[in-house]
Amino acid sequence: MSDIQFGYMTRSQHTRDEDMGECFADLIEQVRLLEKLGYSSFAKGNHYSSDPFFEFQQIPLLCRLMAEAPSMRLIAGIVLLSLHKPLEIAEYFATMDVMSGGKVVFGAALGYRNVEYKAFNIQKGTGVVRFEQNLEAIKRLWTEDKVSMKGEYFELDGASVSMPCVQKPHPPIWIGANADVAVDRAARLGDTWYISAHHRKDTLVRQVEFYKRCLDKYKKPFPAEWPLRREVFVAESREKAIELVRPYLGLKYSTYHAWGQSEPMPEGDTLGLEFDDLLENRFIFGTADEVAAEIVDYCNVLGTNHFITSCQWPGMPHSLVMEGIHRFAEDVMPRVRQGL
Repeated sequence: MSDIQFGYMTRSQHTRDEDMGECFADLIEQVRLLEKLGYSSFAKGNHYSSDPFFEFQQIPLLCRLMAEAPSMRLIAGIVLLSLHKPLEIAEYFATMDVMSGGKVVFGAALGYRNVEYKAFNIQKGTGVVRFEQNLEAIKRLWTEDKVSMKGEYFELDGASVSMPCVQKPHPPIWIGANADVAVDRAARLGDTWYISAHHRKDTLVRQVEFYKRCLDKYKKPFPAEWPLRREVFVAESREKAIELVRPYLGLKYSTYHAWGQSEPMPEGDTLGLEFDDLLENRFIFGTADEVAAEIVDYCNVLGTNHFITSCQWPGMPHSLVMEGIHRFAEDVMPRVRQGL
């Protein structure tokens, strides 16, 4: 597994006392550093109506940042696909694939927040049907000259995308999933399951075995690319790392729990915990040796070959984010490669 890729994800969520113009300038500097230090990919999540945070929107941000990172892959991780129409998304990502020179990854999931479904005038109970039919339509739009398809909530009548994708047959499709039923859907419909940072490690070990059984059921091979995202920070000690990130990561996870993120979590797992309990078996903090050893174990146990780190959370000073990016690239990545 010496060919492991290392990516970086930003939520680009910020507290409401931050200047978003300054935050954008900081983000440009961060992406330039990622490119310089040899990260393989840059990922951006997606939420709407992100109160109490300010948040940059995914598609315009990825389009702007691709100019700063010409060698990096751009991961939409993830698009809330149930909220959109398939032709719209197929067009956006075909265009982005051309603009990036074939470096876009299309990540998709249902979404879980009531405020988002209501704002798009969509009944949450229709989310699965919308997701599956939208994804089928997008695949067809990317691979067929003309598409006629009548879904329950859209109709394509000889529709086509305005330009073909660079990647063939289409950009990689990563499916986000939390609960087992969603993991089964990821196995059935996606090129790979995009594992979020929220699950405990013991939960993931169980779910990866479940995912493998689902792949067997659908007669699909284990994916060639197997991404995993974790919250990571490197410091002189685990205690120091936790001290540095506690105010920012704690705010993120308490907010996500309030948003309802625990509802779709796997059975027996929740984000509704005190911060010290939330840390257990979930996030990767410590010295470079400790962090690298933990990542090596994840790779060996789960088979991960694309590790995506997050070290930016709401309210976190730019200098601390840059330190996290530097330390991971310079002190952790070489140790992981050596350990594998």
